This record gives sequence, structure tokens and C-alpha cells, in this order.
Amino acid sequence: MTLRAIILTFLITATVFSCKQEQSSEVIQNTSETNEFSLPEWAISANLYELNTRQFSQEGNFQAIIDELPRLKSMGVDIIWLMPVQPISMKNRKAKGDLMVEDIDDPEERKKYLGSPYAVGDYLKINPDYGDPSKFKELVKKAHAQDMYLIIDWVPNHTGWDNPWITDHPEWYTKDDDGNIIDPIDYNTGKSWGWTDVADLNFDNQEMRQAMIDAMKFWLTEYDIDGFRVDVAHGVPQDFFDSLTPALTDVKDDIFLLAESNVESHRNNKTYHATYGWEFHHLMNEIARGEKPVKEIQHWYEKDKSRYKEGFHIHFTSNHDENTWAGTVFERMGDGHKALAVLAATLEGMPLVYNGQEEPLRKRLEFFVKDPIDWKDYAYTEFYKGLFDLKDDNKALWNGKHGSDPVFEYIDDKSIVFSRAKDDNKVIVILNLSKDAHAIPFSFNDKAFSEMNGKQLLTDEEGMIKMDPWSYLIYTK
Repeated sequence: MTLRAIILTFLITATVFSCKQEQSSEVIQNTSETNEFSLPEWAISANLYELNTRQFSQEGNFQAIIDELPRLKSMGVDIIWLMPVQPISMKNRKAKGDLMVEDIDDPEERKKYLGSPYAVGDYLKINPDYGDPSKFKELVKKAHAQDMYLIIDWVPNHTGWDNPWITDHPEWYTKDDDGNIIDPIDYNTGKSWGWTDVADLNFDNQEMRQAMIDAMKFWLTEYDIDGFRVDVAHGVPQDFFDSLTPALTDVKDDIFLLAESNVESHRNNKTYHATYGWEFHHLMNEIARGEKPVKEIQHWYEKDKSRYKEGFHIHFTSNHDENTWAGTVFERMGDGHKALAVLAATLEGMPLVYNGQEEPLRKRLEFFVKDPIDWKDYAYTEFYKGLFDLKDDNKALWNGKHGSDPVFEYIDDKSIVFSRAKDDNKVIVILNLSKDAHAIPFSFNDKAFSEMNGKQLLTDEEGMIKMDPWSYLIYTK
């Protein structure tokens, strides 16, 4: 969004909310010449596994996660991202659609609806459905013992409606002209996002900012977590993050910070290591549907590279939002879901896998009720383990400046060949991202390369690589 558009949106909606503004996508220069913010050594070649505690197991608690740590470790998981672990507000809790739990008369029916974990009832407490503080500490310690790291989801943009901040400090919230606290506003439209189960925080209030920083520091000191995935980071002012990040790294200097945003300043100001790869994800969905040609990948990459000067993206074929609201990888990507997972894991940035993809997950997990993953076969475990090991074993694929940029060797409407090289390591990825068999004019005869799955490089008499629909080859040396 341009600065002019932001100003116009502000003028239109100023009577509804205070001066809190969405961050412009324009680059904001780093405000600190001495900022030593850098990627922790343990995250240089790391991957990310998003875990929904409620739906991860029948029990829906921390103990069930502890029991599965050895399996996750054997799959190659490096960082576990837990969706919010705090209590969930009861007031204005959503049931389904626009129906609130408070509007349901049957008490047994009301019990079914557990609410959104992003409607945080208390920043400093643990959701009792998941366990108690001692059990969460045990989870963190046992993850560390397995040489894995744990970050938690943090929701700074809004709170649940019965969060103690509302009672104790109503001035910390955004209000309309009548003095009523409001739910968050989409600054592109000036209208509500529809997140009526949460109350919008006012970042013009300096006391609230400090309380937020203190709350996040608490989780570092009390539980020794390894960082945060920050929800709706695009709705929070950049100057808050300029203060937040040094405050957190003063407490623990090797944390990992991920922003759910496409805001350049989050990385360019060195306040986050990584941002969400939403734009690339949507492009992959469009390619899977046949709506965009594969050559758009190079266009996206070149534009993205010009915007971001620091850090990297998180890339994924699924996450909690996509699975619940847009569909499973099978619904959105069909037969292309594996090839697109290869692309997401190798083009640039850090790969993310959502819990259940290794089963695989063939249903949309409900968001407001208990709907556990039906674990049976773990049939895709070896596939994702192969991608995780590929990244770990090849420095060309490592994260950010520790890896290398892709070189586009060949690209057309249906296929792509790219390489990444770092020191004496090189990876070549060949993908047919279409529903048709396709021949690619690319070949090499270097016997030093080995293919990830031991496949032969098949070429015709003209030296064309013959690729089946939605197929891939990965060569490394």
C-alpha cells in the first residue's frame, strides 16, 4: 500500500478508531547502525513444524506432545511452533459463523465450542486444557534435550474480551466515538475484519506497549522458550518492533523471530529474521489450479528480492489458516502437492510443515471445536523427512545469507529448473509443475551429482528431460 493510500484510508476511518495505523509496505531504513540482530546459529539450517495443541492428539495437551517428541525428532523437525498456549476468552467466544457461544441455550452444546486460541484470555497464563506451567516447562526442556527448539505464537494486535487488560486498562484499547472498545479494523477497507471475538489494542498507548514487552520477556525468562511467531504483525506499528526486538534479545540473545506479515521493514529494520511467504504460497495455489504459468515464479522472486534486503521467508503448502479456511493440500493443489512442497523447501527461505501433513491430513481441521488429527499410517513421513534432511545436508539451501540465491537455469509455462550453490555444494531442482507430461531442454553429465531418490535422469535423443506430470528431480553434490 502506498503512503497516499494509507493517508486516505486513515481519513476515511479516523472517526471509528484512534491513531493506530497499519504499517506501509514501503521500506523503512534500519534505525540502529549498531544493531547486531542475526539469525541464531541453531536456526541456520533449520526447518519449522507448526503444531496445533488442541488437534494434535486425542488428549489435546502438552503431555501428548512430549510423547511425540522422539517421532518428530526422527522426522528431522528442528523448530516446533506452538499455536497460542494461553487461556481462551469466554466472552464473545465464537461457535460457528456469526453465532456466539453465549447465544446457545443448551449448556451441553455450549461446551463443544472451545474458541479461537488467538482470543487470548491472559498473556501470562497457560491454557488449563493443555496442562499447567510445570508441564509446559517439561515440554520445553524435553524438546531442548532432543536438540529441538520451541517457539510460541504471540498475539500483540488484540486480546480476548475478558482479558484482564480490558478491566484494568480499558485505555489500552481502540475505541469508537462513543467510547466503545472495538474489534480489529482492516485498514485497507476501513471495515471490521470480522474478528468479533477479540478486542483491538491501541499502540498509541505507551504503557500498553511496555506491558506487552514485559509479557513477552516473561515467557523467555520463566519458560526458556526460543522465540515467537507473531500473529497479525502487519497490524502493529514498526516502531513498536524497533523497541521490542532489542528488549527481547537483551533477555535471550539467540531467539528466533517470525512475523506473520509481508511488511518489508519487519526484516529490513532487523526486527524479524523471517516473514510469511503468503504471496508465494498464493502463487503456488494458482499454479496448481492452472491459473498462472510457472514462469511467474521467477517474476515473483526478482520482485521480492528487490523489496527485502535482510532475512528470508517461511514457505509452506499448508498451515492452520489454509487448512481450515481454504482447504487441504489435496483440495488446493491436487496431484501437485508434493512437487510444490519440494519447490517450497528448496527455492529460498525456511520450509514449514503443518502438523498432520506427514499422515497425510485429508480433512480441514475445525477451528473452534475439538477435531483431532486421525493418526494412522504416517505415510508421508519419509517424504518430509527427505526434504528436511536435504536442507540440513546442503549448505546451499541454508536459511538467508547462510545459503545461496537460486539461479534459474530454465523456466517456461509448465516447468522450472534452478540451482543453488554454496562453496563446494550444489543443488539442482527440476520440476514439472503441470498436469501434462513435459520435456525440458536441460541436461548435465556430472557424475558427482546424486539424485535425492536415486532416480535416473532420462533424456530423449534430443537431450530433453522427460518429466511425468507433477514430477520432480533433485540432484546434489
